[in-house]
Amino acid sequence: MLPGAMTEGVLRAALRPDAAELGPSRWRGQPGRLEVWYATLTDPASGVGVWVHHELVAPISGPAYVHGWAAAFPPDGAAEFWRFGPQAPAPSGAAWFETADARLDASSMRGSAGPMSWDLQYADSGAPLYTFPRWAWEKESLPAAQVLPAPTARFSGTLRLGERVLPIAGAPGSVARIYGHGNAKRWAWLHADLGGGDVLEVVAAVSKRPGMNRLPPLPLMRLRLDGVDHPRDPLLSALAGSAKVALPRWKAEARWGLTRLRVEVAVPPSSSVAVEYTDPDGETCVCTNSERASAWITLQRLAGRRWRTEREWTLDGTAHAEVGLR
Repeated sequence: MLPGAMTEGVLRAALRPDAAELGPSRWRGQPGRLEVWYATLTDPASGVGVWVHHELVAPISGPAYVHGWAAAFPPDGAAEFWRFGPQAPAPSGAAWFETADARLDASSMRGSAGPMSWDLQYADSGAPLYTFPRWAWEKESLPAAQVLPAPTARFSGTLRLGERVLPIAGAPGSVARIYGHGNAKRWAWLHADLGGGDVLEVVAAVSKRPGMNRLPPLPLMRLRLDGVDHPRDPLLSALAGSAKVALPRWKAEARWGLTRLRVEVAVPPSSSVAVEYTDPDGETCVCTNSERASAWITLQRLAGRRWRTEREWTLDGTAHAEVGLR
C-alpha cells in the first residue's frame, strides 16, 4: 500500500497552473481509449535510471482497467521491470492516477511493484512542453498525442530496490502524458535533458489508422533552448523531416526554415527492458525501453549551400529512449 500523503499546498506549488491542469484524466468513459502517465529520471549519484508507467486501458469491448509497471536501470547490472494491477478504475480525488499499488499527482509519485518501491516528490517551474501541436492535445484530433506537464522535473525522495535503498536528490527527469486510441504501429521516443532548463523531446511514429499506417515515421520534435520552444509548428517540421525506427539504434531529423535538427539514439540491449503492451483493440506490441540510452543531437543552420553546426549535445547513458515494434 502507499506510504505518506501530500498536502494541497504542496500540490499547487510543485507545478505552474497551466502544467498542473494537464495531469487529471481525460477519459470520459468511451471505449477504445488509452491514457498514460509516465515518469522517467536518472539518479545523478548512483547512475540508476527509473521508469514508472501508469496506464488506463478502455478496451473496445469489455470493462476498463488501470495498471502499470516500474523499471530500474542500474549501471552495474541488468535492467528489470515489475508490473502492478490490473484493477478497475476508481475516483482518485486529487491524484492524477491511483491504484492500490501506485499514485501520481502534481507533486509526488509513490508506489511499489515487485521488489521495487518509490516515494518521490518532484517539481518543475517551467512551462509544459507540447511535443505535438497544442491543438492536437486540446482537440484530440489525432489518433493520439503526447504532452509533458513537467519536462525538466527534478525528483527527490527514496527508491528501494530489494534491500538496496537509494536516497534521490535533484534527479533530472520528466513527467509526460499520452491520450488517444492506442499505441502506434511502431514508434521511437527520446527525452534528453540538456541542462540549464534546455530539453529535447522526440516522438517518431507510424499510426495504426488505415491509410496512415502506410506512411513513413513522422518525427515530431520539440527543443526548448534558452526558454524558447523550437520549432513553432512541430507537425510541419516533421513533414519536412524523416526517421528510421529500429533497434538498437534509430535516427530522426526535422527541418523548419533554414534550421535542421538531427538526432541519433542508441538503446543499449544490455540495459533495456522489453515490455508487452496491449491496445484497446486487443492487439499487442513490444516496447524496448532504456533509461540509460545515449543520444547525439545536432542543431544546424543552412548558410548558402552548406549546413553549419550551431549547437551539439552528447548524452552518454543519461538519455531516456525507447522503440516500439509489432
